[in-house]
Amino acid sequence: MNLGKEIRKFFPALDQEVNGHPLVYLDNAATTQKPVSVLEALDKYYRMDNSNVHRGVHTLGTRATDAYEGAREKVRKFINAKHFGEVIFTRGATTALNMVAQGYARNICQENDEIVLTYMEHHANLIPWQQVSKYTKAKLVYIPMQPDGTMKLEDIKKCITDRTKIVAMTHCSNVLGTMNPIAEVAKLAHEKGAVLVVDGAQSTPHMSVDVQALDCDFFAIAGHKMMGPTGIGILYGKKSLLEQMEPFEFGGDMIEYVHLYDSTWNDLPYKFEAGTPIIAGAVGLGAANDFLKEIGMNQVQDYEQRLVKYAMEKLKEIQGFVMYGPKERSGLITFNLEGVHPHDVSTVLDMDGVAVRAGHHCAQPLMRMLDVTATARASFYIYNTEEEIDRLADSIQNAKEYFNHVF
Repeated sequence: MNLGKEIRKFFPALDQEVNGHPLVYLDNAATTQKPVSVLEALDKYYRMDNSNVHRGVHTLGTRATDAYEGAREKVRKFINAKHFGEVIFTRGATTALNMVAQGYARNICQENDEIVLTYMEHHANLIPWQQVSKYTKAKLVYIPMQPDGTMKLEDIKKCITDRTKIVAMTHCSNVLGTMNPIAEVAKLAHEKGAVLVVDGAQSTPHMSVDVQALDCDFFAIAGHKMMGPTGIGILYGKKSLLEQMEPFEFGGDMIEYVHLYDSTWNDLPYKFEAGTPIIAGAVGLGAANDFLKEIGMNQVQDYEQRLVKYAMEKLKEIQGFVMYGPKERSGLITFNLEGVHPHDVSTVLDMDGVAVRAGHHCAQPLMRMLDVTATARASFYIYNTEEEIDRLADSIQNAKEYFNHVF
């Protein structure tokens, strides 16, 4: 399947005009558009198979259960998890990370233990650890960051000590595009007896992820960032650790036996899926996995790398254009235009039909490190093209000229 122009026909939302211009959607790090196959899977489930799962013995219940558990197996294969029970459906990556913080870290961390973090974390992989620190009196330790937004392995090694219990790290930064050396960090963490928690929201849609090769202990995924529906995500955890971990939601399928004064929990993965599961979301995510599998994740990454390199060369020609992050990066560019607020840049781009994100991108500590209050961000995916990057560059130039003229 050819990416770019040819694949766009599978994404109906891209075939529209915004403010009198063909839509250029460059906000893929926030959420991706959905292919027809995902929309049809959701439609089929609700039209034909809608039922609660697991305990119903009627036909619709069986079909819904098969679809739901079939989606879990697709995800397991997609990330190469070893066991079926290591794939937990959640509301999203944020929920997955909070589950680990509340159900695992709070029970193993004590006063003067250490939780190692990076300055580039999304708030969803920062605030949960602040809360663990407040509850257990464990200390937060931040790995030094280089001016280009990368981290040196020697600095990571210095920060991980015998007191470290948790290392929490993004696989790819949602602001800088930095791709962190997760397998190497896992080795360093395990040498000190620590557990590695990875925010994979920005990596899983864009590159091949093998959790066994990475040897991470927990890995969080956001379904809507990889063409799945909103409200569905994944927590991967090593089986031995999930068995130690406590659930923090109760009721529904997560129970085994309920007595008047005590209860016991179901086996993995159901122990962590309280209440009615996110059935339709899982079905949609399974369809998205199928779509990406047909393309091949190596092809996805190669295509995005070509796009981001083209964009970096094109945009750096604009006078006053400031780009953040390393040369080698994932498929996004975070930037500012000298003398123009990023929200104003984004507004002008929207007038030209170009959709980008503006703000702190849920990374306020990183914004302070960069000495800015906000930035604009263009993020690419398999349906974007070099022609759209040309439109982006032209629109940024328009914004520059407009504000220079007006002000």
